[in-house]
Amino acid sequence: MTGTVYKSTGSWYTVKSEAGDFIECRIKGKFRMKGIKSTNPIAVGDIVDFELEESSDKTTGTIHNIHERKNYIVRKSVNLSHQMHIIASNLDYVFLLITVNNPPTTFNFIDRFLVTAEAYGIETILVFNKIDTLKDDTLDEQLYMQYVYQQIGYKCLRVSAAEGKGIDELKEIMIGKITMFSGHSGVGKSTLVNAMEPSLHLKTKTISEQSMQGQHTTTFAEMYDLSFGAKIIDTPGIKGFGIVDMEKSEISGYFPEFFKLQDQCKFNNCLHKDEPKCAVKEALEKDEISWTRYNSYLKILEGDDEHYRTDDYANERAESDENRNKQ
Repeated sequence: MTGTVYKSTGSWYTVKSEAGDFIECRIKGKFRMKGIKSTNPIAVGDIVDFELEESSDKTTGTIHNIHERKNYIVRKSVNLSHQMHIIASNLDYVFLLITVNNPPTTFNFIDRFLVTAEAYGIETILVFNKIDTLKDDTLDEQLYMQYVYQQIGYKCLRVSAAEGKGIDELKEIMIGKITMFSGHSGVGKSTLVNAMEPSLHLKTKTISEQSMQGQHTTTFAEMYDLSFGAKIIDTPGIKGFGIVDMEKSEISGYFPEFFKLQDQCKFNNCLHKDEPKCAVKEALEKDEISWTRYNSYLKILEGDDEHYRTDDYANERAESDENRNKQ
């Protein structure tokens, strides 16, 4: 039998068969993907072949084959630095939910996510959530962030799950697609899914006032069939997003605005750091490329995975503003 993995809890996988039945399955023996150093051999979204096992109380299954993935998105494993965790596979879009101040989402986090999505061939749409909570200063920040990414070519949406703003446009994009919601804990992923499909009653929690950090409400990634013909994968909140399996020479290729200029650099292996006659750095000095993006690029290039979580968005913005004032 063939089916799609809807939920993974580490040892058991909920698989929806082609007939529409949900069956709890396990892996047969040692099951590892060739060439992928992953902590989880099977991910939500995978197409698998399985055999039914009749036990005394209920029917379970054993997975014996995984179909080739169209794509997948990964992050560095929390405990094993040289391995990765596959978040989900076979996606049409991933929606990265962003909030300006509750909790704050930094440029660096967004850029790390986008670089990984670009590397694995997944189109990302940026969803600025909780726009109903924005005041003058935070509204300016949100619009500035949106401007930076729209200039590059990323599609951006402004939504409020609480007030239902922007929900119809989001649903229109999702019809007939498999999509994933991702972002920090507390950005409103589960609340947004509930706004689109109230019958799901996904658990939600409020932001901790002391730390301004979200609290985990989603424990495992899980796919849901929605009534308007879409499939959504809700994922646990991500605190940090470590880059894995990427050579320094290829990183700039996943920054679309850098990639467009690469052939204009004097050296074809230019890292856009210390090299002379670098088209990217020249565009940066003209403020044609965002300083926040360039700062993210340098941090990824330097492999600064340990400290990026504490990056101060205000400092990044101030540096960009300072450069702009020089012009």
